[in-house]
Amino acid sequence: MLFTALIETVKDRTLFSSFRQNILSGVTVGIVALPLSMGLAIASGVPPQHGLYTAIVGGIVIAITGGSRVNISGPTAAFVVVLLPIVYQYGLGGLLISGVLAGVIMIGFGLFRLGKMIEVIPYPVVIGFTSGIGTVIAILQLKDLLGLQIEHDGIHFIEKVMAIIDALPSLQWQEIIIGIITFTTLLIWKKLKSKIPSYFSALILGSFIAAIFNSSELLPQVETISSRFSYDINGIFGQGIPPVLPQFVLPWELAGGDGKPIGLSWEMIHTLLSAAFSIALLGALESLLCAVVADGMTGYKHNPDGELIGQGIGNIAVAFMGGVPATAAIARTATNIRSGGSTPLSAFTHSVVILLTIVVFAKWLGYVPMASIAAVLLMVAWNMSEAHHAMRILTKAPTADSAVFATCFLLTVFIDMQVAVAAGLALASMLFMRRMIELTEASVLDHKTHTHELINNEQVVVYDINGPLFFGAAHKALKILSSVNSKIHTVVLDFADVSLLDTTAMVNLESLVNDLENKNVSIILIHVKQRLIDKLSRFGVIGPHQKLIVKQDIQEAMNVINSMDLIND
Repeated sequence: MLFTALIETVKDRTLFSSFRQNILSGVTVGIVALPLSMGLAIASGVPPQHGLYTAIVGGIVIAITGGSRVNISGPTAAFVVVLLPIVYQYGLGGLLISGVLAGVIMIGFGLFRLGKMIEVIPYPVVIGFTSGIGTVIAILQLKDLLGLQIEHDGIHFIEKVMAIIDALPSLQWQEIIIGIITFTTLLIWKKLKSKIPSYFSALILGSFIAAIFNSSELLPQVETISSRFSYDINGIFGQGIPPVLPQFVLPWELAGGDGKPIGLSWEMIHTLLSAAFSIALLGALESLLCAVVADGMTGYKHNPDGELIGQGIGNIAVAFMGGVPATAAIARTATNIRSGGSTPLSAFTHSVVILLTIVVFAKWLGYVPMASIAAVLLMVAWNMSEAHHAMRILTKAPTADSAVFATCFLLTVFIDMQVAVAAGLALASMLFMRRMIELTEASVLDHKTHTHELINNEQVVVYDINGPLFFGAAHKALKILSSVNSKIHTVVLDFADVSLLDTTAMVNLESLVNDLENKNVSIILIHVKQRLIDKLSRFGVIGPHQKLIVKQDIQEAMNVINSMDLIND
């Protein structure tokens, strides 16, 4: 499952046959990923270079080791809501440790072949998460978009909203102008269908206007990446983004929330484990959804378990190089495909482009205004919110699906992403079980539905069991059999349409046999699939010393009944 996408492209000789096309696509995606990587790192509460490190290391490692030919991995908006509270409480060190743990969990997902299961998480749950995350990200951008002076905005959503409202008198008109111009450029540029990416063009224009403000003593100053962020690398101090390559770090030696090295202990791992699981689940979901979309656009078929293992390895590598957690990004992957990307070479190139930009143009990146970054993230939040899909679910979907969506959305926004993930999985499971229970039923066969003479015998009743018999449905399907007519000597169960039988169902079936035996009623199963017979035999429900009888069809059941002299002519 490791290196599956890379191996496939080598085998079908596409890795180098489309060399030039993939290089050009990688350059385009690198330009798109550059502002997004910086902005998403800032939105997560860390300096922008950590997002760039993620795109560099994660983009290369995941592309090489993963299961999708065209996925582009890096920091994504889906993680912001989870990462921000970690940074507030445990600092950069806690964030990187969470990334390592998430990587290990994702590798586990892949090794246990859970890729197919994660791909089929219900649509209302997914849209509930993404809409909630988009809403939170949008609110978080108002501070920089309006130039508000907020000292303490708290961790929770309500606290942040109240802090923004309280700070409205401090808004800066110059920041608002730059934000509006950047956002408008993003909207207009897409309609121009230019080959130059809209994010890049919008930031260039925003940076130019900010430079005009900051170069004049008569105009108010505009906050930029350089004026907000500083760095200290091996005693070298500077403003903005450090012009150096990503460096190996031990996450537990970095500062925690209190400014001291966070350290590594079982207590710390236990504390961060729930957040790491949320990161792993969101990363797995995002990457596999991205791969499914990519398959539809390219015609290729990804390996879901291989992709999860690649994502896990990539996140571990990213954390030790100072990057925030990574996953595949749908927008960047779609750009890659539309630009002609078809092999992991394009993802590799995109990372190299960002790497060279840091080394050569780090000083220029520092001129990007914070209001422009906020406008870019506002556009990301809008795209991620899936507003039209959300409204469709609320207005046209079944009530249960609307309730699931609303629950996931509200928990994501107002409570906590970890709670939302747990609730989303629980609701998805309950929704699945409910619908499976609705599909499973037991009905009495009569002469109108079956022509065999056994059907018309007053001392025999034949039930047709439809659907899977698992812990949620077994009781419903079998409970009607416990109250048979006193004239009945034999109950025949047709298992032709039973595809699944779990332990609860077997225990219920065994209890039913015992209850009916006390009433001198026998049970015969017919049309049972061989794998279910093997399962019943291993569990001890059928066998030489058991009362439950299994036969191929109604005729064999009739022969058994006659031989046991159970029918009184």
